[in-house]
This record gives sequence, C-alpha cells and structure tokens, in this order.
Amino acid sequence: MPPRIIDSLATTEALAEVFSDRQVLQAMLDFESALARAAAREGVIPQGAAEAIACAAAAENFDSAELSSKAQRAGTPAIPLVKSLTDRVRAADPIAARFVHWGATSQDVTDTALILLLKGARKILSTDHDRLLIALRKLASEHEHTVMLGRTLLQPAPPVTFGLKAAGWFAALKRGWSRIDTRFAEAEAIQFGGASGTLASLGDRGDAVGHALAAELSLKYPDAPWHAHRDSLAALLAACSVQCGSLGKMARDLALLMQGEVAEAAEPGGDGRGGSSTMPHKRNPIACSLALASAQRVPGLLASFLSSMVDEHERGVGGWHAEWPIITSIIQALDLAVASMAEAAEDLTVDAVRMRANIDATRGTIFAERVMMLLGATLGRDVAHKLLEEAARRSLTENRRFVEVLADLPEVTRVIEPGTLRTLDTPEDYLGMAAIFQKRLLER
Repeated sequence: MPPRIIDSLATTEALAEVFSDRQVLQAMLDFESALARAAAREGVIPQGAAEAIACAAAAENFDSAELSSKAQRAGTPAIPLVKSLTDRVRAADPIAARFVHWGATSQDVTDTALILLLKGARKILSTDHDRLLIALRKLASEHEHTVMLGRTLLQPAPPVTFGLKAAGWFAALKRGWSRIDTRFAEAEAIQFGGASGTLASLGDRGDAVGHALAAELSLKYPDAPWHAHRDSLAALLAACSVQCGSLGKMARDLALLMQGEVAEAAEPGGDGRGGSSTMPHKRNPIACSLALASAQRVPGLLASFLSSMVDEHERGVGGWHAEWPIITSIIQALDLAVASMAEAAEDLTVDAVRMRANIDATRGTIFAERVMMLLGATLGRDVAHKLLEEAARRSLTENRRFVEVLADLPEVTRVIEPGTLRTLDTPEDYLGMAAIFQKRLLER
C-alpha cells in the first residue's frame, strides 16, 4: 500500500504495508489464535475452543478505526481487540468464548505482534540490502582504476580511486547489515508471561504452553518474559541507526559529487525524478536527500527509545506505550535509505573524464606530499614542508603546473632528477595501497 502523504518521504511502500493497520491487527490476532492452538495442544483449553478462536481471528472481521479509538482509552490496543474477538467468538460458540486470551496479558499480545511485524520487515530489508551490496560491488570492480581527487575537509588531497570509495561504502554497509541481521535474530522471541511475568494462571503448564506458542509462530521461546527488559529491541534499533549513518555518509558523498562544480557522478534521473518545480535544468540528488533525511531523523528516535527503557518493576508506565511509533519509524526510515541508495547505485553515472579533469585543475599541487617525502630525507621534513607550501602558492597564483615551479627551485633539483620531477603529478603512480585496500574491503 502507498504510504500516507505525510509519510511519503519517510518510508517505502513495502514497509508501509508491513506496518499498515491491517497487518498490525492481523499480527495481534495471529498471537491470539496461536495461543489458543498452543493451549489446546497442551490440554489447557478444549480443541473446539481453539478452532473457534482461530476461525474468528481474521483482520477483515474487525474495525481497525474503532479499535484505534478505543485503544487511547484503554492504554493499549490489546484490550479492545480481545473484547471484540471474544464477542465475535461468543456469537458462534459461547463456550469457546470463555477461553479467548487464556493466560495472557495485554503486553504479551502487543509485544509478540510487534516481533511478528519486525520479522516481516527483516525480509524486505534483507532484499534491499542485497540489491545495494551487489550494485556497490559492481561499481567498485568497474572503477578499480578510475582515479579521482581525494578530499579531506572538503579540500583537494592526493588521489584515490572511485573503486576504493565504493568499496568503502560496500564494506561499511555489509558490516552494518551483519549487525542488524544478528540483532533481528536475537529479538525474534515471543512475549508470554501473563499478569506479572510468571504465567502463574496456567499452573505447571505455563512453560509447555509457551514453548508450543513459540513453535506456532515460528519464533524463539525466551528464558523468561521480557516485559520490562527492552535491551534486545534497543540493540536492534541501535544497529539500524548506525546503518542509517553509514547510508547517510554514502549519500552525502554522492550528493557532493553531483554538485555542478564537481560533476563527477550523478543519480539516475527522468520519469519525474530529480527535477525542480521552477528550474527545468535541475537534476537533484533525490535518493541522497531521502537517505540523508533518514540519517538525520533516526538518531533522535533512537534517543527516545533509549529514554523509554527505564521501565518500572514488572511492567512500566508509559515506556512501552511509547515504543511502537518509534520502532516503526526507525525501521521504515532505514528501508527508505537502503532502497534509495540501491536505486542510486544501480544506475549511477560515473564521469571518469571529469574526475581526471578535476585532478588536473589542481595543477598538481595535491602531490606536494609526494614531493615532501622525497625531499624530507635530505632537507628535513619541516624545511621541505615550508618550501613546498610556497611552491604550491606560486603554482596557483601564477597558473603553472606545480612541477614546473619545482623545476625552478635549486633545493628541489639538487635532490630530484628532472625526469622523475616531470612525472611526479601522475595520479596512477601515487595510489599507494588503494588496490589492496579495495580488494580486502570487497573480500571481507
């Protein structure tokens, strides 16, 4: 389903569907039907009651708007949902209605439903990450030898390769997804503790019903209920937030490379993408904008979740009530950033000629470090540094190649042979370990 207009720059359609009212409602109902089946399997409630409950637990049978309205008065959507489900079961089987929500508490419903929704989100995120990583590996491989300016503090620096830059993005995002996937796996456990987290209402059958419930929902059964312990969710959201930061770094790099004065790379355009309402010539970095919006929004959301972790005793007041919009916003923001960067990377235009031209525009001053290392052993590093600072200034003010200015300096020509001096501004000869670093980043 398409997102609401107000969320159109905050989520993808796929994630909007995962967290839609219908899916949230169905996830809560899936908990209730699975609980009934598990309790029946363990002989706690009649099998017929479980069948009647499961039959009634379909989202299309319920009014999500009504439940949403009643949730504000109840403090949780679980209470009006359980009442409505009980009424629907009673209409078909009055005896079965006695066993709806048997042994559970409201937070069992909402927490497990959340985990089920996150499990669905995980699949979508995994697919979008695969797209992005494949595209970045391809970019890195294709541009292993494409030289470009290194930039430090946004100023020209010795050359790098675009392949190394893309490999850096790839490796950071691959590490990030590995962390996220691990945290998803840790968090995918049911919540089932009853009133105070002891399952006392089920007597000696509580643990058996819990194991059966986890099996019904294909989730893990935790060592104990986690009503007031939100660390697994916090770890997942922290990993997602770090990934948003890595995606934001990639987006910032690309947006800067797209600047007209730089023009070394460009996102795909066309079909209503990247234009301007007033300037027909514009090709705006839309994918980068969306990823950066996520990267800027998510840290505050994570801080809000961390603040909500301080739950009181066995069930908190307000902490877990705050979580749903925070969690869904972070997960949706992450997928928007991943999908946006995947689209950009898959059809990215890389202008190798412009990259070389921007290197040449420095007149070779970016190779001052290289010359300093050659002179340093003879003149001393500090003396060479001062000498080359003045030479770089002259190169720019006199509009001359850096090596031409150096050829006029006897301090330089006494140390460096003319043939060597003439080729000191060849970028391919000053890439150091770039190829090796790129290979390591892609392989690991």
